[in-house]
Amino acid sequence: MQSFLLELGKGFAFVGRQKRMQFDTDYFYIDLVFYNCILKCYLLIDLKIGELTHQDIGQMDGYVRMFDDKYLNEGDNPTIGLILCAKKNQSIARYSVLHESQQLFASKYMLYLPTEAELRAEIAREQAAIEAARRLEDKE
Repeated sequence: MQSFLLELGKGFAFVGRQKRMQFDTDYFYIDLVFYNCILKCYLLIDLKIGELTHQDIGQMDGYVRMFDDKYLNEGDNPTIGLILCAKKNQSIARYSVLHESQQLFASKYMLYLPTEAELRAEIAREQAAIEAARRLEDKE
């Protein structure tokens, strides 16, 4: 856990694992909850072993809204939701609440660090995808 917190950056404190959230009579569990003492906000992390789905995004959106309603204290900034998934579907990410929300993010995770060449290729691929999306929006 210590190495994971160090990967996140400065100011993170571990709050809980499998934090139970109750929606009326149903219970859901947030995989990891952190609080950043510098940013003064909670970070909710949902771990997905498969491809990102619109259900995952809706679920995280609900978690963030409920967490803000139940746990934020005076002076806290809005909660951030992060979905770490094995594969991110660009269309689902583009047309979902992720596109408009500044509090929800989805990111692909890897079990090992990429080589410098792999990292450069990934950055180039992401830049090309962003440019293609912009050109498509400009045509509309």
